[in-house]
Amino acid sequence: MKALILVGGFGTRLRPLTLSVPKPLVDFANKPMILHQIEALKAVGVTEVVLAINYQPEVMLNFLKEFEAKLGITITCSQETEPLGTAGPLALARDKLIDESGEPFFVLNSDVISEYPFKEIIEFHKAHGGEASIMVTKVDEPSKYGVVVMEESTGQVDKFVEKPKLFVGNKINAGIYLLNPSVLDRIELRPTSIEKEVFPKIAAEKKLYAMVLPGFWMDIGQPRDYITGLRLYLDSLRKKASTKLATGSHIVGNVLVHETAKIGEGCLIGPDVAIGPGCVVESGVRLSRCTVMRGVRIKKHACISSSIIGWHSTVGQWARVENMTILGEDVHVCDEIYSNGGVVLPHKEIKSSILKPEIVM
Repeated sequence: MKALILVGGFGTRLRPLTLSVPKPLVDFANKPMILHQIEALKAVGVTEVVLAINYQPEVMLNFLKEFEAKLGITITCSQETEPLGTAGPLALARDKLIDESGEPFFVLNSDVISEYPFKEIIEFHKAHGGEASIMVTKVDEPSKYGVVVMEESTGQVDKFVEKPKLFVGNKINAGIYLLNPSVLDRIELRPTSIEKEVFPKIAAEKKLYAMVLPGFWMDIGQPRDYITGLRLYLDSLRKKASTKLATGSHIVGNVLVHETAKIGEGCLIGPDVAIGPGCVVESGVRLSRCTVMRGVRIKKHACISSSIIGWHSTVGQWARVENMTILGEDVHVCDEIYSNGGVVLPHKEIKSSILKPEIVM
C-alpha cells in the first residue's frame, strides 16, 4: 500500500519554529510530527510514502533519508511549483500512487495527530465497498469546521456543510482518508479542494463513507493546539504504553523525558511536559504544559508553563516564561526575565521582560 501526506506550505502559524525547519519536522513529543504518521503507516503495511510539498523538499528528504533505512519504507517527494490546494497534489502524484495492484491508498494531512487507527479504516473501507473512506472526529465547537453529515448506521456520507451557522452535526473531517485509485480520475491537475470539490461529488453518488475516529484527535498546526495535542497524546500514551512516561517524586501527571536529558534536584515537572534529547534542567525548576526541545538548558529555579522552548535555547535563573511564549531556535532568555506570551524569532537574546504577548524580531 501507498500513502500521500499533504505537507503543503510554509507553516506560518507555527513560526518561529518553522523558520528553522519545515513544519512536519518540528518536534512533537520528542520526534518530528511527520514521523508519528510514517511509523503508524509502516505498521499497517504501507511500503511507500509520498510527501506532497511546495517548500524546501531537499531539507525534508535529506532529513527523512535516515528514517527510510531505519523503518524500511520508501519516502519520495512530489513537488508543487504552485500551491495546489488539498486535491491538486493527488493529481500531481498520480503516477506515484497508482500501480497494478489496484489497492486503495491513504491521504493524510500532515498536521493531524491521533492514534492513527489505520487497520480499522482498512477493514471499514473493504466492508462498505464504496470509493472513498474518510475519518471524522466529534468536536464541541463544530461551527469552526466543515461538518460531515452522515447516516449513523452505515457511515454513508450525505453532505458537507462548511462552517455551519445552525447545528447540523458535530462530526468534522479529521484529515485522514483511504481512497480507491478511481478517485484520481475525478481530480484535475489544478489548485482544487478535496473537501469542497471532490468529496461532495462522490457523496452525491453515495460512494463516500465516514468512520468516527476512536481516541483523540488534534490539528497541531498552531501553538495553542500543539500544547493541547501534547496533553491528548500523553494521555493516550498513558493508556497504551505507560512505561514510556517518566516516574518519580518530582513528576506530576504525564511527562515524557528523553533518556539523554538531565534533570536536577528539587524540580517539579508536569503535567503534560515533553523534554527532548540532551536537555539540561537545573535544580528547582518548575515545568508544566510545555515542550522543551533538543539541547535546551533551563537554569535554576526558572518556571515555564504553556510554552514551547525551541532547540538549543536557554532560559535563565528565576526566569518566568508563560502564556503561549514560543522561543525559536537558539534564543537566550536572561536571568530573572518574565515573558508573557512572547513569540521570539531565532538567535535572539532577551534582556528585558515581555509583559504582553508580542513578536520579538
